[in-house]
Amino acid sequence: MTEIVLVERSDRIATLTLNRPDKLNALDYALIDRLMELLDSIEADPAVGAVILTGAGRAFSAGADIHEFSASVAAGPGVALRDFVARGQRLTARIEAFTKPVIAAVNGLAYGGGCEITEAAPLAISAESARFAKSEIKLGMPPTFGGTQRLPRLAGRKRALELLLTSDAFTPRHAQRIGLVNQVVPDERLLPAARELAWTVLQHTPEAVAAILAAVTRGINHSIATGLLCEAEQFARVAAAPGLRRELARWTGRQRHDHRSQQG
Repeated sequence: MTEIVLVERSDRIATLTLNRPDKLNALDYALIDRLMELLDSIEADPAVGAVILTGAGRAFSAGADIHEFSASVAAGPGVALRDFVARGQRLTARIEAFTKPVIAAVNGLAYGGGCEITEAAPLAISAESARFAKSEIKLGMPPTFGGTQRLPRLAGRKRALELLLTSDAFTPRHAQRIGLVNQVVPDERLLPAARELAWTVLQHTPEAVAAILAAVTRGINHSIATGLLCEAEQFARVAAAPGLRRELARWTGRQRHDHRSQQG
């Protein structure tokens, strides 16, 4: 039986590859559930410090599996909300609030739910050949995995509404301009660039990385005053752990050594 998500763990990085290339990596219920299982496993694994999420074939993900969720819609709004909407929102919320950095490596089509995963990921790199679209309106529905909320927060209300209401496809460069992706690289550089970004982050303590992710994710949707409380809370968590004291001692020792060297 073909694995619907390929998993590679190496050098403290877990690479998860959506593996339904014949379906353009459409997000069916089994794929979403498997991603959630893997994220739970990775979060509990101290040997993994970062996650790269990408797709097999010519798509990152073309969105939700229409054939599957249409059956849920036919069963009534209650079933569709439970099986489809809640499931997808749990996935994007999990990615957004994950305690380790998740880097979306967008290798191809990122439509609908695929774009929403990119919106939720704390970091994202796109191949030059990738294409994005908010295509749900073509089906007569709004986005359901968080796209009406995250994209306006990234791109601004009017730019987001233009994409949401027209369903026009847009390029990686446009995605970078509106804050959806951090970098655009040649196709052959996509995974190496994602690994380089992950490794840059992994040079720092996992406690500091987790604290920054939590403070930003929790604080960004609140007032600055509430956000500052989130920041202070995360600092207090780090300060209570031995890692910060160890790092401060190391930096203090280095500064003393540099000072003595200058005097000599």
